[in-house]
Amino acid sequence: MSADHVQLQSCLIANRGEIAVRIIRACRELNIRAVAVYSEADVHARHVEMADAAYSIGAAPVWESYLKVERLLEAASATGCDCVHPGYGFLSESEAFAQAVIDAGLTWIGPSPAAIRAMGVKTEARALMEAAGVPLVPGFQSTDADDDAFLAAAGQIGFPVMVKAAGGGGGKGIRVVYDASALGEALSAARHEAEAAFGDPRIFLEKFIERGRHVEIQVLADAQGHTVHLFERECSAQRRHQKIIEETPSPLLDDATRAQMGAAAVAAAQAVGYVNAGTVEFIVTPDGEFYFLEMNTRLQVEHPITELVTGVDLVKLQFAIAAGEPLQFTQDVLRQRGHAIECRVYAEDPANGFLPATGRLLRFIPPTGPGVRVDSGVQSGDDIGIHYDPMIAKIIVHDRTREAAIRRMITALGETVILGVTTNLEFLRTLLEHPAFLAGEVDTSFVERHLDELLAERGALPDAALIAAALHEMTGGAASTRATAAVEAVSDPWSRADAFRIGASSE
Repeated sequence: MSADHVQLQSCLIANRGEIAVRIIRACRELNIRAVAVYSEADVHARHVEMADAAYSIGAAPVWESYLKVERLLEAASATGCDCVHPGYGFLSESEAFAQAVIDAGLTWIGPSPAAIRAMGVKTEARALMEAAGVPLVPGFQSTDADDDAFLAAAGQIGFPVMVKAAGGGGGKGIRVVYDASALGEALSAARHEAEAAFGDPRIFLEKFIERGRHVEIQVLADAQGHTVHLFERECSAQRRHQKIIEETPSPLLDDATRAQMGAAAVAAAQAVGYVNAGTVEFIVTPDGEFYFLEMNTRLQVEHPITELVTGVDLVKLQFAIAAGEPLQFTQDVLRQRGHAIECRVYAEDPANGFLPATGRLLRFIPPTGPGVRVDSGVQSGDDIGIHYDPMIAKIIVHDRTREAAIRRMITALGETVILGVTTNLEFLRTLLEHPAFLAGEVDTSFVERHLDELLAERGALPDAALIAAALHEMTGGAASTRATAAVEAVSDPWSRADAFRIGASSE
């Protein structure tokens, strides 16, 4: 990317769902024309309706639409775009796509292809970070080692170890191994999954940090050589290596450790000449040591909580940096104000292994109120299908203290109305109310260890939801929003003085 300033006029958003909606909003504020792309399954999607223009790119499966570089470039050309924002997921960390965009004479809203390549393969990233003096988890990597070499290395590292895919992410290609007898099978399984998911069967070993905490640092770097961090996000509340609740500040870190991690993240970004927004992920041991895990060379799903505590609009800054503008602030002026939490609301069945749930979203009423933000790409009447991630919304709250933010989030989740598909709403509330979460003591394996406890029945909510759904269908939607919300939020709606009467509000 050139350091010369350019005036961006029209952006192709190479994504869908809530992140496409988020980028469209940023484009509106920047007076940049927003162009959406859509598959056959997304003809009536919210991001398509919101955009200034939209272009069809193929069939519903991602490999026939959102992952087709030639169709995305065709869309940019046909609609007169001068820049491309990839969002997260899909092709956002594809060196080849970034290079193709640049070769087409367009501005890429993200880091350089070289930086993506440097951080995209975890084994290569580890080598770079070691040279830059960034702390690394003890591990083993080799391009030609056989299983015996991996076994010997695991013995030296000490069990348990984690077998990880060299390329990709999202929890795929990962196996935790507790003894030597299980390593061979784990190596084979991880290679197979990595090949299927990322087209790259390479794997490596890392010491598995038991009861570790997942803390990441947001970084921003401009083309003039200025790099800053915007503090941390704690993402330890996970299932199957995927985040479900994120918060900032981390309840784990003291000021000294926060500063050390921030400096390490800046060093990591500078080691690869990073420009634009990125995230450096660390694992923190129970005794407070931290180690580099990986760098995500894109915007993160959980970026809103950083925006709420710093007052910085990360998406708008991505555009500014890509246009060649320098950062307008330095590290010393950045502060964390208050506490922010994000919950990922999914159409999934926690009681059935968190399997994705499909169906018509009969009713979706997001929460509102002071300090509540909802990022979503769906609305009432949309279908939750099999082709894409089943996220319904990200609910984000901000308040003065962590305790106040937790209470605000629990209230917001309780006021959220989702009918027609099974969701993880109740699971999220149960996790937030758990004493360990309230005390800030949740580690990355907490959910797995306490799953039965977190899935315990809380009451008759499913029956209440059925009643509300029936009312909605009987009245053609005439039942009041407040009535529906009341039914969704309590176990026994008949006990509520402000509940509903059949066919009308109680007021």
